[in-house]
Amino acid sequence: MRARFSFVPMSLNPQQRAAVEYSDGPLLVLAGAGSGKTRVIAEKIAHLIARKHMQPGKIAAITFTNKAAREMRERVGRLVKGAAADELTVATFHALGLKIAQVEHVKLGLKRGFSVFDADDSAAIIKDLAPAAAKADAMFALRSLISNAKGSGLTPEQAADSARSTREREAADIYARYQKRLAAFNAVDFDDLIRLPLGLLESDVDARAAWRERLRYLLVDEYQDTNLAQYRLLKMLAGERGAFTCVGDDDQSIYAWRGANPGNLDELARDYPALKVIKLEQNYRCSGRILRAANAVIAHNPHVHAKRLWSEHREGAPIRVLACRDDEHEAERIAADIAHQQQLSKAPWSEFAVLYRGNHQSRPLEKALRALRVPYQLTGGTSFFERAEVKDVLAYLRLLANPDDDAAFLRVANVPRREIGSTTLEKLGELAQSRHLSMLHATHSDAALKQLAPRPAAALAGFAHLIGELTSAMRTLSAADLVDEILRRTGYEAHIRAETKDEALRARRMENIAELGAWFRAVGRNGGRAGDLAAQLALLTNADRDESGNAVRLMTLHSAKGLEFGFVYLIGVEQGTLPHAASIDEGRLDEERRLFYVGITRAKERLCLAYAERSRRYGEIIANEPSRFLAELPQGDLHWDGRDAEQDAQVKHETAAAHIARLARMFAQ
Repeated sequence: MRARFSFVPMSLNPQQRAAVEYSDGPLLVLAGAGSGKTRVIAEKIAHLIARKHMQPGKIAAITFTNKAAREMRERVGRLVKGAAADELTVATFHALGLKIAQVEHVKLGLKRGFSVFDADDSAAIIKDLAPAAAKADAMFALRSLISNAKGSGLTPEQAADSARSTREREAADIYARYQKRLAAFNAVDFDDLIRLPLGLLESDVDARAAWRERLRYLLVDEYQDTNLAQYRLLKMLAGERGAFTCVGDDDQSIYAWRGANPGNLDELARDYPALKVIKLEQNYRCSGRILRAANAVIAHNPHVHAKRLWSEHREGAPIRVLACRDDEHEAERIAADIAHQQQLSKAPWSEFAVLYRGNHQSRPLEKALRALRVPYQLTGGTSFFERAEVKDVLAYLRLLANPDDDAAFLRVANVPRREIGSTTLEKLGELAQSRHLSMLHATHSDAALKQLAPRPAAALAGFAHLIGELTSAMRTLSAADLVDEILRRTGYEAHIRAETKDEALRARRMENIAELGAWFRAVGRNGGRAGDLAAQLALLTNADRDESGNAVRLMTLHSAKGLEFGFVYLIGVEQGTLPHAASIDEGRLDEERRLFYVGITRAKERLCLAYAERSRRYGEIIANEPSRFLAELPQGDLHWDGRDAEQDAQVKHETAAAHIARLARMFAQ
């Protein structure tokens, strides 16, 4: 073992080194923003392998995005020379749950090659099971209640027992029927990827012992974002030994709305009395003024583990506060200042980011940036993995891997068009259900097809034959080659050309398919069946995409977590927007303050905060008050535009000159 790996350590501060070297028991690392937590986790993995001589295959690092997992593996690979990085388990909670489920599928009542249903697939089933008169908000509430029950590790029976209201009882009933439908499809949803392995490990002594031996040490990143089921899964895997390092920051807990439980930080100390706590308080990202502002704001929140970030960086420029007439004026000023600062600094456009509370706030910004021909990249719109063409190809792969996946069958049976209409599919579904068959298997039944009209019956038989040939091809082709074969055999690219009249949109759709093929080629180098890769791809989100192009980033505050930029503009800093009115009403002001804190600490050098004095809501013009959070900032570190006439005049002169120069260059092109 010692001969296989060589360790290349990096310089660490005393607290980082203590976190890396401690392995005598359970450890919680409270890592402030910009304190180098990812580096600490990578160094600790390398330390466990090279200094503690732990087998790499028995170490699991758990992250919250696939992108973070890739970056973690790359960092470890740079530290540990040899095959160690390839043997590690570096995955999200859901990907780890998928791995457990694939190994233990028999005990979980699943057949090999089960499908992972995405949010749209799940929503479609729940809509079918819900009362016909249910409105959109009621449907959303039902899905949330079911997801929350799963996130708490509850079975349908336990959810029914704990139901207190009529709506909760209705949700528990639909939850039970929903699980039966998933079982019929040999499928699971995202929440099941945690709930099912958790249930197995809590109830099966042998399985629990096997997985504890298989994964001897756990490292959990962004621990404050775990929900109850994820924490219980961690405990099941770690056992009484508590061989784990959890790294998190209570000040960056901003996902309670999707089930995250910051109270899990406190649970660790209760469940593991020997827990050691190490604080990382040296910030390597922000200027002095920005860091003081962040400390001042977050100090208004209650803390079990108080910490105060500090930095050796210079003071930096004052934090600008812009009072704008309305959101269009706000967008114009921000766009002009970005163009001005980029011209002065010569920094890449990718060092600029505009952050906001909700996606709707990006619309005026896009118009203003386009007017100045400033390149921008919008994060948080329609996910790449939600694009119709991407989901179509994935549905083919799911159906090849799992012939019982009726949702995948329904998606692609008539894509490209094969004269198989919705009436035919509905009739086929009824016939399949009456014979206890999947829809694909029903297409192989002459008795079933004879009950359909001749032309659609022939089309279904042809589709079944195509799937059979592709299934045979899957045995010998790599995942990437199988994608190419699907595109060729189905004529999918011709389908896009015929369906999409707009040339630019057609080109984007073709690029999306090419990007999907490239992804499969990249991950295929590490081996793996096409069906398994399709299941992994179903777990990806927009946060996992590579968005490294040279463009200004527009994104929500939630999407910005974990990122950093030289120049950050935070807009909509007004009462009702940040903090959000609904959060104020629901008593979640502390989380809104943490969200503001996250926004502030994304900035390395310059920070600008803007608010609109008026805005249009529901057709009415209303007056806005500046956010209460602005009053919590150290006023000596702020420059309020309009309060310092001399400095304002200089800034306006420089901005106007930059604007004119940019327009001149545009017209000269």
